[in-house]
This record gives sequence, C-alpha cells and structure tokens, in this order.
Amino acid sequence: MDERPSALFDGGFAAHYGLELLSLDDDGMRARVAVRDELKQPAGLIDGGVYAAMAENMASAGTYVAVRRAGQIAMGQANHTSYMRPITEGHVNALARPRHRGRTTWVWEVEFLDDSQRLCALSRVTVAVRQPR
Repeated sequence: MDERPSALFDGGFAAHYGLELLSLDDDGMRARVAVRDELKQPAGLIDGGVYAAMAENMASAGTYVAVRRAGQIAMGQANHTSYMRPITEGHVNALARPRHRGRTTWVWEVEFLDDSQRLCALSRVTVAVRQPR
C-alpha cells in the first residue's frame, strides 16, 4: 500500500462513492462524502448504505494502518448503524474513534455529522485482525 494516508481510499468502492480522508492519527480519523443525487434514496435522503460503507471503510482502514507493520490484516466483522437525522445536502462528515484495540478484534465508534455539526447517525464497527493466509 502507498504510505500516503490519503491512499487508503484511492481505489475500490470507497473511491466510487467519494470517501475523502481529512485526517488520521492515533485517536482516529475524519473523512467525508459529498452529497450527490446518486447517493440518495428516493425520498431525497442520503442512503443508509453510504453511512454503513463509510463506517466500515474507516474502521477497517484505521485498524489496518495500526496492524500492518506486524504483518496483520484487518477486515470488517460487524457493523451497526443508528440514524437520527437525515442529510440531504452538503457533506456527510464522519469521525471514527477506536474504542477497543485488542489482539484479534478492534471496536470503533463512528459519528456522522451534517455541515452544521449536528449528529445525524452513529455506527459501531467491529474489525477482525488476522494473519494473512
């Protein structure tokens, strides 16, 4: 993998829906997605799958950055997202924080905010840490 933090989302599905890394450090990461019509459900709200994908991508990438030097890999194991307020324009802003850093699993909490910094959704993601096969 490229050593630039922004390279975490350069390819694959994250690039397809437009996940943009804003910051990454030991306390977590910030990222965002610009609201576009193709990311909305028929009612005009950001589709719930966008939140779930953002949470999964951020938690898996954050775990991978921490465990890769030990030769390990990270993959999503569970993802639960609760929705409180819709986002219809601007950006879906996300802050992901590791809450548990175990030997075989990490648990992350991801907050989703609109551009007015109002809490719109919360995710808890469990990431498995394994040796590659």
